[in-house]
Amino acid sequence: MTAHSFDPTRTGLLIVDLQNDFLHPDGAYARGNQKSADIAALPERVLPVANALRQKGGWIISTQFTLVPGKGGEPFISPHLKEIRPFLTKGDFAPGSWGQALVDELQPADLSVEKVAYSAFYMTRLEWVLRKAGIETLMVCGIVTNGGVASTVRDAHVRDFSTFVLSDGCAAFSAETHECAIGDLSTVARTMTCSEAATLIAGA
Repeated sequence: MTAHSFDPTRTGLLIVDLQNDFLHPDGAYARGNQKSADIAALPERVLPVANALRQKGGWIISTQFTLVPGKGGEPFISPHLKEIRPFLTKGDFAPGSWGQALVDELQPADLSVEKVAYSAFYMTRLEWVLRKAGIETLMVCGIVTNGGVASTVRDAHVRDFSTFVLSDGCAAFSAETHECAIGDLSTVARTMTCSEAATLIAGA
């Protein structure tokens, strides 16, 4: 895709799960000692893309993993997640909470969508708001590459969105897992670095 065929006003930077409870030192994952330098570095790396798109009239979309509270505020947690993240508890990733929110560095988002599973399209309003906003192209970044990012990208592909994956704007808990996921996603989306994306946007 060249700058001449790329319309930033119909493009959304889809930020998958870059939330305080995942990334912040006071968040739920830090409390559970689930930390990654690669993940922590993402907001700074993605910010120039977000700023370039804002300047060109594009859209910033934040998907926010959410643990929906049930009776007494106890969250519904899928069995597989409870098994691998036993530290998750009441108040973590709660709707409207600080922990659920997009990290400060990338605020504000034009559109925010709660999600309850890997894919940001699964049982959410994401496709509806994208269509209403006239968004045809998605630049996807966030965490984790092999989980929320991969599932969301594949679902975007089958919905006929023109989809890019920002290869250094995503991360997983291991570099090998990340690289394998990026290779797999290159079959359904175009991959580019954050620098390349910012350059494409600026030249459009």
